[in-house]
Amino acid sequence: MKYNKLGKTDIEISEIGFGAWAIALDWWGKKIDEDEAKRMLKKAYDVGINFFETGDLYGKGLSEKLIGEVFKDMRDEIVISTKYGYDFSNVEQIGHKELPQRFDEDYTRMALRNSLERLQTDHLDMYGVHNPKLKDVRNNSIFNLLDSFIEDGSIKTYQIALGPAIGWTQEGLEAMDKSNISAVQTVYNILEQTPGNELMQKAVEKDVGILVRVPEASGILTGKVNADTKFDDNDHRSVRKREWLKSALEKVEQFKPIADRNGLSITEFAMKFMMTKKGFATVLPTMISEEEVVSYAEISDGKYISDSDMKEIDELYKTWPSYELKATPQAN
Repeated sequence: MKYNKLGKTDIEISEIGFGAWAIALDWWGKKIDEDEAKRMLKKAYDVGINFFETGDLYGKGLSEKLIGEVFKDMRDEIVISTKYGYDFSNVEQIGHKELPQRFDEDYTRMALRNSLERLQTDHLDMYGVHNPKLKDVRNNSIFNLLDSFIEDGSIKTYQIALGPAIGWTQEGLEAMDKSNISAVQTVYNILEQTPGNELMQKAVEKDVGILVRVPEASGILTGKVNADTKFDDNDHRSVRKREWLKSALEKVEQFKPIADRNGLSITEFAMKFMMTKKGFATVLPTMISEEEVVSYAEISDGKYISDSDMKEIDELYKTWPSYELKATPQAN
């Protein structure tokens, strides 16, 4: 396993991180029971993954609780990142409908306190603002409060996680101007490089790490999804349109020759593409079994894609049609 510096901090995180949303939700075609979830977390640690990224929303604290139980006696050996911003206390989490957001001081303090308790720790390596909109990014009181958490030792640094869906370019760009922001989390993969490419350019300038989510493009880049694949209504990927699925598979065929001459599977090639980019910190693949934890970890072997092949990928990407990006209305 290879490791990268997390933005402007001295924290070293594994190239492959453990995105812990899937162990608390059945949004990827499988419900993972708690025992299997704990085995997956332990396996991740055993294969060199030290970065565990979660959020209080996932299973209404379940994901945090599982991480806390597994690593309570080895806290200093792992890097914990969690997020807040959705008030799920008095609402039912139905499917993928977005819940009310709160970033006020009272709620933030309560959310941090609850996360620390579930994670069985007295500090977070990184705290995240979950899917803020432009008005939130421009609200200095939120970040002043997070700065105070750094000062009192509750957290070491913080990030913003962009979403839901792909986009929120202005949010990401403006957030990187905050002095203590060390990471921005965004949807990014070889098929969906916008706005990731622009965010990565600024990340290099500002010494911010990009945390990559949805690296497998909703399963397209795993080889397990084809034109006939049907997703359950509760599956996170059910929001993808059939036309998108067909187009994405056609794009895979276009860059497959580059993967083949590198001796890489589509999954390996797609992951290494992101690892090769400047500004990249870690990738958070969706993993739903111990076997997948191992197979993804093995991709981090210190071998990357050549400049000439990266240029060829870039030229190919520029021939593909653009797609709609989500954005705060005033950012349009």
